[in-house]
Amino acid sequence: MKKSLSFTIFVIFFITLFCSLGTWQLYRLQWKQALISEIKQGLDSTPVEYSKLISQNYQRVALKGKYFFKDQIYLYSLNEKGQPGFDVITPFETLSGENVLINRGWIKKELKNTKEINLVKNNLVLGFLKKNIKKNIFKPDNSIEENIWFSINIEDLKKSTGKDFNDFIVYLENIDVKIPAPKKISVDVPNNHLKYAITWYSISISILFYFLYFRRKQ
Repeated sequence: MKKSLSFTIFVIFFITLFCSLGTWQLYRLQWKQALISEIKQGLDSTPVEYSKLISQNYQRVALKGKYFFKDQIYLYSLNEKGQPGFDVITPFETLSGENVLINRGWIKKELKNTKEINLVKNNLVLGFLKKNIKKNIFKPDNSIEENIWFSINIEDLKKSTGKDFNDFIVYLENIDVKIPAPKKISVDVPNNHLKYAITWYSISISILFYFLYFRRKQ
């Protein structure tokens, strides 16, 4: 009797767990579909003049002003092939006096602090707005002294540059620039959440069928 009860509790626990995982994947599916729609809307948008009041993710914007290369930071990042390097994040001041962070693209580690990454032909910037992702518990703290960053922390930026920035970063859109290599933004993002949800629900149903089968055999 005790073994039967323990086995029943065991089965109920795992059915509940796998159903919860399936439901969580459905929530992730809704989030991913909304993200893809947001990216597509941004890619199809006409560039507007930058303002710190704009809060639409992936909105295309145009800026005029000047870069501050002396305050440039290097954000640890992997490129599309999984190679370690840095995203070059350069403070930019618009003609209206607004401070903006420009993600100019990815470089190899050995190009850090070299002159060739700062050969900017003009101070007209076209790019996509993207909200800064908050640091998670798995990322190390930023090394401001060595100028190696693992997350964009507004307070750390204030200490490093003496400037205030908002939560949006402009990702440079320039197909002619190769160093740094601009980050590619497209709607082609992995979206396997429905498949994962079906897998978890299928496992739950299989466990239930096996459980009912063995109960009938007893």
